[in-house]
Amino acid sequence: MMKAWFKSGSPWIWLTAGAVSINLILVVGLLALIAVRGLGHFWPADIVEYRYQDQTGQASVIIGEEVASSLLPEAQAKAAGHEVLNNAEYLVQFLVKTGNRDILGGDFRWIQEQYIQQKSEPQDLISIERREWGNFYGRLVSVKESGSVIAEGDQAWAVAQEKLAKTLDLRDEIDDLQDHDVGAINYSLERLRLKQRSLELKKQWNESTRLDFANQKQELEKQYQAIQQKLGELNREIKKATLVVADANQKQINIPLNRIVKLTRPNSMGLFDKSIEYISTFITFITDEPREANTEGGIFPAIFGTVLMVLLMAIVVTPFGVIAAVYLREYAKQGFITRIIRIAVNNLAGVPSIVYGVFGLGFFVYILGGSIDRIFFPEAAPAPVFGTPGLLWASLTLALLTLPVVIVATEEGLSRIPKSIREGSLALGATKAETLWRTVLPMASPAIMTGLILAVARAAGEVAPLMLVGVVKLAPTLPLDGNFPYLHLDRKFMHLGFHIYDVGFQSPNVEAARPLVYATSLLLVMVIVGLNMFAIAIRNNLREKYRALEN
Repeated sequence: MMKAWFKSGSPWIWLTAGAVSINLILVVGLLALIAVRGLGHFWPADIVEYRYQDQTGQASVIIGEEVASSLLPEAQAKAAGHEVLNNAEYLVQFLVKTGNRDILGGDFRWIQEQYIQQKSEPQDLISIERREWGNFYGRLVSVKESGSVIAEGDQAWAVAQEKLAKTLDLRDEIDDLQDHDVGAINYSLERLRLKQRSLELKKQWNESTRLDFANQKQELEKQYQAIQQKLGELNREIKKATLVVADANQKQINIPLNRIVKLTRPNSMGLFDKSIEYISTFITFITDEPREANTEGGIFPAIFGTVLMVLLMAIVVTPFGVIAAVYLREYAKQGFITRIIRIAVNNLAGVPSIVYGVFGLGFFVYILGGSIDRIFFPEAAPAPVFGTPGLLWASLTLALLTLPVVIVATEEGLSRIPKSIREGSLALGATKAETLWRTVLPMASPAIMTGLILAVARAAGEVAPLMLVGVVKLAPTLPLDGNFPYLHLDRKFMHLGFHIYDVGFQSPNVEAARPLVYATSLLLVMVIVGLNMFAIAIRNNLREKYRALEN
């Protein structure tokens, strides 16, 4: 009976199904872990006040968010210099995010449960997200404007929120002027300088052009002075309001409102208010720029750079991969050389990605980019334009990396098209090129999209080659803006994969960076899934469109 069962092949079917199920469970479990750890970071946690007396007998007050807890065995606790009271087998510890880095020197602190005298959550405790030095936890004392107290006590909170909203509006106006107006003027001045240098190299610089350029510079400088005057007024206005706050030891500190991002009282918020705050914080994380060595703020530049690079890679790799597959399947003589080419293509898919990065740096950046600079941008010398890592070279490097995947998938699609369809088209008078363009390629388009889906999935998660050909820790400007030619392929950019590496392994504040690693990883998975779902929808539509023709 067992022998016949094994011969039927059923055990191997069940074994395969079990292996697939285990893999799916592991994948879902990993994604669930990333989601819980990442998305939980944005929930407004309650602020706890501890009355604490350490093993030396020194009493203190600690204010902060309870981030994690751990059980330390007695032997390890004693080895670490901690005394375990009441003959307990474990030492219970809490990791508290105390914030106030400018005062305490660090954001986090481990405390032992056995030394906690009292634990409470007063509703008047506030959390201040600052542009520098991380969060501040304490109590609001008063609000000042131009050095004078305008609100204190119970009225201070409402006035502080009102003044903060106005300050944030002023901050947005200042950032808009600096990023767009001042940036556009600086960009125009740089283009004028390069154009002047180009005319000098061509021996075309004369008195007429000098006067024309001087007038243009003068006009730009007038615009710049007007913007600087407006910025000065806004900066004077934004510096007027100040919060007076008290830390855990009742020490009063002045925090200018222009250095504050958000002001909340989590302990007095209900479930609905916390849910609204949670959504707001998550949206800010997606749309804002990073701060504090990428451990604070948002990751919008990294999302934008990842999506833009993948789209450019797809635009480049698809035509080249399809043309190569069409030649190998439809035009090349099937023989020894063709088999060698196919073997080489398959082997290219297994080459380590860092090798592609080195090739991209050497060929695309130094050779090709350097040649472009010498031929088309001599006026920029010695500063490189395309002779330095940037968006274009990163996209081309990943296109080269994913090219074998598109070629193999397209060839498989072409091989599945019945020979009778080709013969029928030729019999009706169509040429081979017309048959290929109007009949064969449309029917193979689902396979082409499959290759593109695989290419996108691999390219979006690559990090090693990008570190050599264009990705940076922090890009001051996006590759796409309002300055001609609008899409700047020579600029460096940020990438979600590299952002994860930088925050996770290069961050000076490990505990603060850990939840951001999970959150960014989840967003990277969501970006890849979103791009793939878009491509899958197109593939399914094409498959349904040409299903009748295949039958």
